[in-house]
Amino acid sequence: MSKKNYLFTSESVSEGHPDKVSDRISDAIVDAFLAADPHSRVAVETLCTTNLVVLAGEVRGPASVTPALMEDIARHAIKDIGYEQDGFHWKNAEVQVHVHSQSADIAVGVDAAGEKDEGAGDQGIMFGYACNETPVLMPAPVYYAHEILKSLAEARHSGAQPLLGPDSKSQVTLEYRDGKPVRATSVVVSTQHDGALSQSDVLEIVRPHVLDVLPKGWMCPEETFYVNPTGRFVIGGPDGDCGLTGRKIIVDTYGGAAPHGGGAFSGKDPTKVDRSAAYASRYLAKNVVGAGLADRCVIQLSYAIGVSKPLSVYVDTYGTSKVDEDKLSIVLQQLMDLTPRGIRTHLGLNKPIYARTAAYGHFGRNPDADGGFSWEKLDLVDQLKRAFGA
Repeated sequence: MSKKNYLFTSESVSEGHPDKVSDRISDAIVDAFLAADPHSRVAVETLCTTNLVVLAGEVRGPASVTPALMEDIARHAIKDIGYEQDGFHWKNAEVQVHVHSQSADIAVGVDAAGEKDEGAGDQGIMFGYACNETPVLMPAPVYYAHEILKSLAEARHSGAQPLLGPDSKSQVTLEYRDGKPVRATSVVVSTQHDGALSQSDVLEIVRPHVLDVLPKGWMCPEETFYVNPTGRFVIGGPDGDCGLTGRKIIVDTYGGAAPHGGGAFSGKDPTKVDRSAAYASRYLAKNVVGAGLADRCVIQLSYAIGVSKPLSVYVDTYGTSKVDEDKLSIVLQQLMDLTPRGIRTHLGLNKPIYARTAAYGHFGRNPDADGGFSWEKLDLVDQLKRAFGA
């Protein structure tokens, strides 16, 4: 029996959080390779700390993406985020590039050859999830945590709040009754700021953004509205804490409301099933919920390195399904080829569309005209309804 009344908390971090700076740089390099050659193979990690950025990894792609270009890409990403601080500055930071060619052993196991289809780039398990708590079919706590930080970032970039810094975090706790979110019981926001601002100044800057994001009447009590609870947050970003690619996988996905296979997304081209299969499973789960076949849906896919077809396809609707789950699993596999090549083709993933995913979640976003966030489309809804006579 599932619990109906409870509190649940999710967090988000902004584009200026050290780990997200690293994700952004890694994904911008993926985009550069895919723009030059859609069949590039990329696995690039980024470390950033006080005025230092280190890139490492392995690639197979055009020689036009040189170490010098990768350095320029890193600097542009840092500038776009907004770092022009003494301890981390887009122009003054040292950028080291330690990126080499992809292992031939991996390539021979993954590449298509003769009658062998392209295999998965690694073994692993990937989960996708959707629920009807929000219009974008995402869990409400992580959705609102993202939206608060996006609102603050927009105000900073527009110049409306020039005294805010790029680094920020949020945490939203919601009360659920009968399995549905009804209000916030606490909200935490920590945001980097100019030294001239007091804690109370920052609180009043943040307050309207929270009120605008949360549904009317959902605001938490004043005594559980925490803004910069340590009192001061002037030194932030990579100058305050080291950042690494792939350390915010729960922020990137469902805020802990659903399982996670453990693989990170950023810095990986779409032949890596850590990324592409996670997108595919979200796509399928979202279309199941969007078609009204279930209120919640989680899908797990599993792969072996060098093997094209998934080893398993698991579907769970937490008892909310209006249709037979065994048939649902069969129908989903008929509607989408879940081999690595099939996923990339269906969702159009061999494009430079990844830098935009690096902050505020890979899911619950609007599909872009150029193919970005294609996994958020609801274009299987009609086919699913027909399959079940809905």
